[in-house]
Amino acid sequence: MWAHVWGFLYNNYFRFWLKWILRLLTGKCELQRLLGGAEAGARRTLSVEHSLESSKNKVLRNAVHVEEAEVEKCVRDVMKEKKIELKDTGFKTNLHISLLQILGYKKLYLNVENLRKIPYDSENEEHEEQLIELWNLLMPHENLKARISKQWCDIGFQGDDPKTDFRGMGLLGLVNLVYFSKHYTNEARHILSRSNHPKLGYSYAIVGINLTEMAYSLLKNGALKAYLYNMVSGLPQMKHFHQFYCLYFIFFTGYLVYEFDKFWFEEEPESIMHFNQYREKFHEKIKGLLLDYNVVLTLQCTKKT
Repeated sequence: MWAHVWGFLYNNYFRFWLKWILRLLTGKCELQRLLGGAEAGARRTLSVEHSLESSKNKVLRNAVHVEEAEVEKCVRDVMKEKKIELKDTGFKTNLHISLLQILGYKKLYLNVENLRKIPYDSENEEHEEQLIELWNLLMPHENLKARISKQWCDIGFQGDDPKTDFRGMGLLGLVNLVYFSKHYTNEARHILSRSNHPKLGYSYAIVGINLTEMAYSLLKNGALKAYLYNMVSGLPQMKHFHQFYCLYFIFFTGYLVYEFDKFWFEEEPESIMHFNQYREKFHEKIKGLLLDYNVVLTLQCTKKT
């Protein structure tokens, strides 16, 4: 409660006077201080985003909603509004980069959301081709005998027809699985093999779709901003979301192995148990990491080119 009260008082009263005092002391507006002081990345862009969204100036508030083609003009308008000389190329360049990151994140979310809303359609040739590609990438030495087949359970689908498993995440779930299997083929096959453990195994494809839902939720609530602003100096693209998903998949399965091994020695279970509990613990752990402005998640693995 007190946090909400303080936030209201700060944003509506104290922030204005603090900015005014700092401008008197430094001779610079808030944007100049932010863009000139912090290094490129999440810390700077998140601060710029908050400054623009909190501004009482309409030009500044609208800056986070312009289209990519309007960014250059928007930068000039902001500089004119704040009486910053156009020859200040450092300010101009840094604001341009931050705006591209901010606008790119919003556009990326819309693109991901649109893909999620597309239901898997077995009558759509492109959808079917991607599904068959997933099988061939994961099971290169075993032919799929029929489109409707119990063989799909071998890669972790729940029944004879995988299309029913894509209902929650739509085409996004399939696209993520194919991207991971195509660009990190060795890792994907290794994880699939490990998922077939006789006692601690799990459904590879279903886990992958679950992880799509979690990665999507992180993007939707803004938790991926720090990661993407640090990783991409410009417009985040769909491939950057897919790459985060790949990180998520590999980190999660590594986390599962560690937790399952520990659980095995402590409890000697008859089968894999409390999967959802582990999933939520991992999700909270990743959300905690993403709160760090300096977060950079990377993989030390063999990426297929």
